[in-house]
Amino acid sequence: MPADRTKAYTEAGVNIQAGTALVERIKKIVASTQTRGVVSDIGGFGGLFRPDLANMEEPYLVASTDGVGTKLKIAFACNRHDTVGIDLVAMSANDILVQGALPLFFLDYFATGKLDLDVTETVIKGIAQGCKLAECALLGGETAEMPDMYAQGEYDLAGFCVGIVDNARLIDGSSIRVGDAIIGIASSGLHSNGYSLVRKIVKESGLQLSDSFPLDNSQTMADVLLTPTSIYVETVRHLLRDMEIKGMAHITGGGFYDNIPRTLTERIEANIQFGSWDIPLIFQWLKTQGNLSWPEMLQIFNCGIGYILILPAEQAEEAVSRIRVFKMGAWQIGVIGKRTGDEQVKIDFEAYENQSEEVS
Repeated sequence: MPADRTKAYTEAGVNIQAGTALVERIKKIVASTQTRGVVSDIGGFGGLFRPDLANMEEPYLVASTDGVGTKLKIAFACNRHDTVGIDLVAMSANDILVQGALPLFFLDYFATGKLDLDVTETVIKGIAQGCKLAECALLGGETAEMPDMYAQGEYDLAGFCVGIVDNARLIDGSSIRVGDAIIGIASSGLHSNGYSLVRKIVKESGLQLSDSFPLDNSQTMADVLLTPTSIYVETVRHLLRDMEIKGMAHITGGGFYDNIPRTLTERIEANIQFGSWDIPLIFQWLKTQGNLSWPEMLQIFNCGIGYILILPAEQAEEAVSRIRVFKMGAWQIGVIGKRTGDEQVKIDFEAYENQSEEVS
C-alpha cells in the first residue's frame, strides 16, 4: 500500500498497514474453525453461512451478544491474552445453548487505541479456540483502532453468536413440573462475572497477581483469576439428543437468584441444597477476604455451578453420569417445588453450615 495514501491517517494515529497485516496473520487461524456451512473467506463485507435445514421443520435462529467485562483488566495487568478469547465465545455460546440452540457461527469485535499485532493475534487465537470448543465457525469480525479512546495497552472485546434450533426442540421451561430434578454442571472458576468486586477484594488483600493463591500454592492469583470460562456445548448437545431436558440456565451476572428464574414459570420455584456440589477455593477465599455472606456470593458469582439443567427426577442419575464422562463435575443440587412466596430461588444453607461447624 503506497505510503502517500496512508500518511494522513497514520499521522492521526491509525495504522492501516498494521490492520492489513493482522488480516494476513489470522487467516489460517480463522480457517481452522470453518464448518460445513461456511461459504465465504475472511475479508469480505459480511460472512456467508449456509445452515443445514434438512432435518428441521420449523427452524429458529437464536442470537446472543456479550463481552468479557473487567476481567480484561487482569489480562492487561499480567500481559496474558491467550484465554480471554475463550471467555468471549463462552458467554454468548452458552447463552443460546440454554434454549436448545446449537451455535452456527461467531463474530468478534476487537477495539483498541493502538494496534499491537502480537497481542491481537493472541486474543484471536483464543477466540478461535473457543469457537472450536463451541463447535461453531469464526465467521468474521472487526478490528478497530481508535487513538485516545483506550489507555495504552488496553482493548475491549464484544462477541456475537448465532445458533439454530427446530421449534419442536426449543427449550423454554414451559414443561417444568414440581418434582423435577435440578442438575448443576461445574464451573471452571469465576468465569467472566463479578470482576469489579473481585479486583476490589484482591487490591484490599495486598496480594499481587504474581503471588501464590493463598489456598493453593501451585497456582498464582493470575492463574486462578484468568481461568477461562467453561463452554458447555459438547456436553449438553449429547444430552439433548435423547434426554428430556425441560429447562436450562447459564449462571452469569446475577448468580443463582437472577438466572435460574429466567427458565421457570410463575407457579414454581427452585429449591437448592447449598453445598451439594464442590465449591472451588477461589469462592471460599473471596467470601472470607471480602467479608461476604453466601447469599451475597450467590447473587454475584456462580460459586462453582456454571450451568443448570432441569429434567425429570428419574433421569437425574443418568444425566450426572453422562456429564461426568465429559470430564465435567455434575451433581443433583435441588428439586423444583410449588411456589410459596416472592422468591423463585430458595437455597437451604443449613446442612452446609452444620457440616462447616463439624469440620471447624
